[in-house]
Amino acid sequence: MGTLNKVTVSSIYVHAPFCSRRCFYCDFAVEVNSSDNLSAWTRALSGELTAVEREGVFAMSEAIKTLYVGGGTPSLLGPQAMKGLAEVIGYSRLEDPELEWTAEANPETVTHDLVESWYNTGVNRMSLGVQSFDTKVLTWMGRLHGPDGAVQAVNAIKEVGICNLSVDLVFGLPSRLKRCWRTDLFKVLELDVPHISLYGLSIEPDTPLGRSVRDGSEFPVDEGQYRDEYLTAVELLRAAGYQHYEVSSFSHPGFASRHNSAYWDGSPYLGLGNSAHSYSESYRRWNVRDWGAYNVLATGTGITWGEGEHLDLASRSLERLWLGLRTASGLQLKDLDDPQRVILESWVQEGWGVLEDGRVRLTAEGWLLLDRLTLELDGAPVG
Repeated sequence: MGTLNKVTVSSIYVHAPFCSRRCFYCDFAVEVNSSDNLSAWTRALSGELTAVEREGVFAMSEAIKTLYVGGGTPSLLGPQAMKGLAEVIGYSRLEDPELEWTAEANPETVTHDLVESWYNTGVNRMSLGVQSFDTKVLTWMGRLHGPDGAVQAVNAIKEVGICNLSVDLVFGLPSRLKRCWRTDLFKVLELDVPHISLYGLSIEPDTPLGRSVRDGSEFPVDEGQYRDEYLTAVELLRAAGYQHYEVSSFSHPGFASRHNSAYWDGSPYLGLGNSAHSYSESYRRWNVRDWGAYNVLATGTGITWGEGEHLDLASRSLERLWLGLRTASGLQLKDLDDPQRVILESWVQEGWGVLEDGRVRLTAEGWLLLDRLTLELDGAPVG
């Protein structure tokens, strides 16, 4: 694989794979197990981190800037989960007053005791998997909370003092569910949270949803409905004062996710846990996906990364374009050549992009075509 240069990372992602149930559409690396997994999880993370430090390719900064605990359902690990994680990573690394420490939770697992313990440990941002407020939709998804669960969870989080709170919603659901998307948007606005993330439903082949689509018992959303729901959300959320700073992300000023922004600006990061990815400018690798296999490796040799790839100049160029176009910052015109600028001008005419202050950024209409437009720009002839 060649020589790997050591990189110091200040953004860390930690995967907590455990879930009480796998959602109908879920293709994440989760382990359906509601038993007490905290000690096994922290022991495995400790083993992996020891191996990472011994190898020396990815070195954790003495002052971590962003820590994101995702899943799965991290809140299923209980009130002591973040304390256990802090002991693995080292409290001294978590003392930066500017640290953004995010932890995900599902509404049904949020209690005052859990939030208070996490807050006292250092968690200062939470991401809540709401997805919908429609009872029929939540049942179809396989979610374990009802419409009131999200409201109760948000109130519990705010009461403890965590004001930096994000809520996830899913759009683009099958039309037969008769879900009123505007109603869900108005309900999330009533929660008065500073960050909202929207995710279009994707149909992955190895999920129950994917199998249902194959056998004809379920049908994917119409592309026109998908487009209309996205644009409706953009209009409503912007009108409510949210900044649309990334294709799926909306925030009040000062509440954009700094951890996710580190991904988008190409900063190096370290991933711990099964299926987690680590990245430096020219190298990416990922851990084994299965929790059981990961646990065996982590508590054995500690070497949990099974595969990796060196990124050549062409791959890095494509990734730079894609990451830049997905954010409101866009791309600097000075970094593009003349054929690419010609393409950008055609985007402006179509309403897919805007050129201003020496930068190009996509409009909401353009973001719906993000992948296609990135490939178009990357394939522009040189010269």
